Amino acid sequence: MKKAELKQLIKPLVKECIHEVLLEEGLLSNVVAEVAKGMQGNLVVEATQKNNDDVLFNEGEHRKRHVKETNNKLQEHRKKMMDAVGKDAYNGVDIFENVQPTRGGTTSPAAGAPDLGDAGDPGVDISSLFNSASKVWQAMK
Repeated sequence: MKKAELKQLIKPLVKECIHEVLLEEGLLSNVVAEVAKGMQGNLVVEATQKNNDDVLFNEGEHRKRHVKETNNKLQEHRKKMMDAVGKDAYNGVDIFENVQPTRGGTTSPAAGAPDLGDAGDPGVDISSLFNSASKVWQAMK
């Protein structure tokens, strides 16, 4: 039996089987229902906020209170550290004077945002690299 003859015999059988499964057994209607159900879950809803001035004022007050509490905790921690080290150690010099806590590690950037480190960190000065590199390029010409 040749390939064309086999195809001619099998094609109507496969077509009838697929038709039976899709329509008579309800597979097509189930697929359409699932797709429709999935599309309903992707609705975007915009939430409006009333009286933004009050909200901003409350957030500002909350931040101020939080900063004040954090500073108080920091001062208390420094005092405990000095007491633990001993007041007579280091000839009475406050080793924590004018020391700022590190800013890294406590917060993570928002999703998708690059982590560039602390904004107040000056980084590494690489200006000398470019000066010497320009001399090299000039010598190569």
